[in-house]
Amino acid sequence: MTNSILQDHLISHKVCALLSRMSLDEKIGQMTLCEHLSVSPQEVKEHHLGGVMSGSDPSPGSSTLADRVAMNDACWAASMSEDAQHLAIPVLIGTHAVHGNNNVRGATIFPHNIGLGAANDPGLIRRVAAVTAREVLAAGAEWTFAPALAVARNVCWGRTFESYSEDAQTVTACATGFVEGLQADLGASSVIACARHWVGDGGTSHGIDQGETTLAKSDLESIHIRPYRRAIEAGVLTVMASSSSWNGDKCHGHRHLLTEVLKKEMRFNGFIVSDRDGIDYLSEDYHNAVALGVNAGIDMFMVPENWKEFIERLKLHVKRGSVSVKRIDDAVRRILTVKFVSGLFDKPRPVDRFWSNHASFGGQEHRAVAREAVRKSLVLLKNDGPLLPLKKNARILVTGKNAHNRGHQCGGFSLTWQGLSGNERFEGGTSVWEGISRVACNAELGADAFGADADPSRHDVAIIVIGERPYAEGLGDVRLSEQVIVEAGSCVKGCMKILEPYGKTLEL
Repeated sequence: MTNSILQDHLISHKVCALLSRMSLDEKIGQMTLCEHLSVSPQEVKEHHLGGVMSGSDPSPGSSTLADRVAMNDACWAASMSEDAQHLAIPVLIGTHAVHGNNNVRGATIFPHNIGLGAANDPGLIRRVAAVTAREVLAAGAEWTFAPALAVARNVCWGRTFESYSEDAQTVTACATGFVEGLQADLGASSVIACARHWVGDGGTSHGIDQGETTLAKSDLESIHIRPYRRAIEAGVLTVMASSSSWNGDKCHGHRHLLTEVLKKEMRFNGFIVSDRDGIDYLSEDYHNAVALGVNAGIDMFMVPENWKEFIERLKLHVKRGSVSVKRIDDAVRRILTVKFVSGLFDKPRPVDRFWSNHASFGGQEHRAVAREAVRKSLVLLKNDGPLLPLKKNARILVTGKNAHNRGHQCGGFSLTWQGLSGNERFEGGTSVWEGISRVACNAELGADAFGADADPSRHDVAIIVIGERPYAEGLGDVRLSEQVIVEAGSCVKGCMKILEPYGKTLEL
């Protein structure tokens, strides 16, 4: 439905009228997405920036809801201050709200996608996305880089928790619900969704993050492209390119995948955004990398810190003719269309919007949906005896390193990119121990993380809570040897970004 709105003649007329008034500097500015820590509101105006992304702050203690609204409001106000050198075009505020508005203190945190996929409840996924949308709006933002539509084919991949399933059909079913929950009717309670990462990021050899996916086109279609078709049918407005490669060619510079398949064959009329510094790995020469990304079909570029150089390089390419004005106009037309379709031009400034600083943020109604998602995502492996359910008056020892650690329960992308350990920064959550202690009067929290204080004379049963410490992306990769990096890298035309993983083996 939304895809047809993107072709609405009235909106097209507005876009063309605005585009005709824009200078080259304004057009290139619209193609630029930077990080809020590297830009001031005045620079947002001076450089005509199209988007600002608000990720996690280095110091999570400052990531309050009021802080985010004020920051986003200042950027919006600057972008809308029109004068002879600057047209009023609202900046698009994006965030990595991938399992709730997870960068903001006190937000409602949901299970990661792997848990939502296990729940197997499309209606629940739609409600999770709708709550996430309201909590993104509460922070004064209107765009989230979700849902991730990777089909994880190797559990050694450090981003497996971002995938709904290894099964393409399950991921495809989840795509519809999440996009519709976020975007809804594109009204005051909606945010812009972003399907990522296009395409094949879950199929890399040996599960190497941002690695090489070697597949026939038919397999790429049936496994990895399939969820995106459903997302486009559901009306997703933006798509993020993958930092991985397909058959040796980097997706960020893959004109066939970006332009011929996604935009033309699949008739995606929204805009494509790059991943974080994604074009950097197309070439060792950054100047060349900029042209490769633009000419391949990327419309907006996530350049969190290096955005000034990106603008300079792209402007030089246009002047030299290595990037055509036609390609620039196509990119800006798509970006402006999404801004018009989403109602961004008609919205009041963030601080005056209905959902900004709303009392429902992190509230009981939202947390009830999160609790339901947790219950439905749990997977019971075996129940001998029957051991379960435990009696509430039983003498229960709750032990293990994750028994009382909300940070470990939340995982990666929680207040910080890599997640956190401990409880103090996670407001409103409940650890496993806290939950059990509220209903089991004789429960006891073990003092030893390894359960050494278990005593049959004092305890009837033990609940041992194990698990990983948080991580995200390549830092969670598990690789049996460094040779797999050499093997994958030898297949790729361009550079590979390899993060040093926390663990190197599968030993227990």
